[in-house]
Amino acid sequence: MKAVVYEETGASDVLQVRNKQPAEPGPGEVRVRLAVSGVNPTDWKSRAGSGQGSTRLKAPKVPNQDGAGVVDAVGPGVLDPRIGDRVWLWDVAWGSDEGTAQEYANLPAAKAVPLPDSETFDTGASLGIPALTAHRALTANENGPGRLSPGSLSGHAVLVTGGAGAVGHAAIQLARWAGATVVTTVSDERKAGLARRAGAHHVINYRTRDVVAAVREAVPEGVDTVVDVNAPANLGSDVEVLKPGGTIAIYAANPGESVTVPIRESMAGNIRYQFILTYTVTDGQKQDAVAAVSEALAAGALRVGDEHGLPLTRFALEETAAAHDAVEHGTVGKVLIDVAALS
Repeated sequence: MKAVVYEETGASDVLQVRNKQPAEPGPGEVRVRLAVSGVNPTDWKSRAGSGQGSTRLKAPKVPNQDGAGVVDAVGPGVLDPRIGDRVWLWDVAWGSDEGTAQEYANLPAAKAVPLPDSETFDTGASLGIPALTAHRALTANENGPGRLSPGSLSGHAVLVTGGAGAVGHAAIQLARWAGATVVTTVSDERKAGLARRAGAHHVINYRTRDVVAAVREAVPEGVDTVVDVNAPANLGSDVEVLKPGGTIAIYAANPGESVTVPIRESMAGNIRYQFILTYTVTDGQKQDAVAAVSEALAAGALRVGDEHGLPLTRFALEETAAAHDAVEHGTVGKVLIDVAALS
């Protein structure tokens, strides 16, 4: 089989296409034949070494956390999923040398989640990191649910900054499915159109409008939760639009980046700051996220493609380096790698 590997961290040219033998799945594992691999910022940052320079790895590593495909084999003790099941995958490369940029991948059975026949492999490969991160952000408020479901956010207002990004898109869709009023910010009119197609009730171009005034106009009582992609730039306005006891959920940062917190204003509003890395949430939080995302997916609430507010940019497996570069350079929407044509 073909697999993309890197043996040291660095620029995207460390990625090489190699041939290797598929391995049999071990106890509790399944082997998945990949149809599509999804690329996230965390994938290129891990490959780059998080800005720490080149480091030789102990073993070749296959990149990419997310993907979708068909179960090809099951290891001892696995009852579900079964051979032939269509599945979406999460956190595949976390703590492992097996990512999704290859034709077959072995992974724990719990990381292979049923993909409805009505949904495409593109949708499945676009969930993982974005949707699970969005779920944690939307459940970070102490006055909200620990697991999203229809109506669980009724009466809540959510501000999603960067509504045209992959996490922002998932947050809009999940919040809308859970019954929240969704406000989002974007940087131009094209992204505004994407956010509206994702389901946002109110879309604010932060380059042409005063964000605080616009949010207050949309939801005069303020928002319960902010899902923030750029806290250093947004924190001041976030604090101003929150209800008392509100939460700012921060899920993105560049290496070495820091943020200044307005202490008195935060104290006055009893504001909670929740920093999020989906890999290291508790087992219970991850299980709740996977279950809720699966429920929303089955309900048709999580869709991708330009018509649903998340344009897709495609690459071949041999072009994985270019796919990583596209994400690093800020391609709008979701970057996918076509691994195999599966039904």
